[in-house]
Amino acid sequence: MQKKYVVRLADNERETLLSVVKKLSGSSQKVRRAQVLLKADADGPCWTDRRIAEAFGCRINTVENIRQRPVTEGFEIALNGKPRETPPHEKLFDGEQEAKVIALRLGKPPKGFANWTLRLLAEKVVELSIVESVSHETVRQTLKKTA
Repeated sequence: MQKKYVVRLADNERETLLSVVKKLSGSSQKVRRAQVLLKADADGPCWTDRRIAEAFGCRINTVENIRQRPVTEGFEIALNGKPRETPPHEKLFDGEQEAKVIALRLGKPPKGFANWTLRLLAEKVVELSIVESVSHETVRQTLKKTA
């Protein structure tokens, strides 16, 4: 069957891919993409999708998608992947709410407690109507941020 998307790598692209594979630089996904693109190159080995999938332990669909990317979206996106446009979860606290949580943590704990616990902080944040509901884990991540 004739392939709809034929990968033809330029010399500089091939060198980049060989460098990634040789040094194993970047994520494992990036290395696998580089390996697939090298084997799918029409001017190189020109392996079938099935053979590439078997060699690198992935699905044929994955190989087809990787083969399509340099043609439709460009070499850089094919190698590095697309960054997410939106995060998987929206942030619960905005800057002002974060400041209130931090200020609450730095204040005195309620009577009967020597220190603030994360669960106690989460309860107090809801009690003060900073947010409608929050888990202690979200409070922990908010307080942990250093960047």
